[in-house]
Amino acid sequence: MIMNSDSHDLITAFDLPESCMVNQRVPKKLLLENGAVTAADKRSINEGIEELVWLAALKPETIGVAVYRDDTHEYLEIAVLLLTLRAGARTNRLVELVHRAIPYPVLLLTDLVVPLSLSVAHKRWSQSEAGKMVLDGDMVSVEWQEEFDADVLADFRKSLALGCQPRTNLQALYQGWLDTMVALNVARVTGGFVQAGTADYAALRRDALRECGTLQEEIVRLRSVAAKERQMPRQVELNLELKRIEAQLAIIKQKL
Repeated sequence: MIMNSDSHDLITAFDLPESCMVNQRVPKKLLLENGAVTAADKRSINEGIEELVWLAALKPETIGVAVYRDDTHEYLEIAVLLLTLRAGARTNRLVELVHRAIPYPVLLLTDLVVPLSLSVAHKRWSQSEAGKMVLDGDMVSVEWQEEFDADVLADFRKSLALGCQPRTNLQALYQGWLDTMVALNVARVTGGFVQAGTADYAALRRDALRECGTLQEEIVRLRSVAAKERQMPRQVELNLELKRIEAQLAIIKQKL
């Protein structure tokens, strides 16, 4: 199994019991048969993936957390995987393909030297294909480099531990890790790592963080347009719009 020190440190941070460890290599054939949609996807899998390892299987008999079922979801197990990519790999697409190919919700560590990333994606029953699980909502991911996130990474790693997460059922456990990842992204805006105290506040933070990202992208776009604009009236108009969005961003940040 290929693993650098950062990957090892992150896996250790989850503090998983030995009873759930699997440490088996996943053949690319599984991804090709269950995840690849196009010929380009198949080529990306063959050329971009160095190794995919099934690290752990989190289920009632291995971690003592109950399954979760409702009309559209079924959480029988959480699969912990380590994806090692080659240089030049289509990282975002390959991460999505792994989440789609595995029939359980996946806690996926992706290693491409730097940056190391962690991703999750809820799953539900397909409405069009009986017996098939599909992604439920957007994938949530975080990536980091030690020198940029040193002030918050220690708190983030402590919060990843299995014992720090909700243990009502596997769905709640998975959501807990998702919210911990959101807390890291929030910390990059606020400067401090703080877990959401309630499910409602966690949902509000996710929405606010998403809106912050949209507004920040618009600010970058407006600044670029304003820098190229030569007509004074249009410059004034762009600057006023920029100030309006910056004020809106400041208000949204207060929700984090």
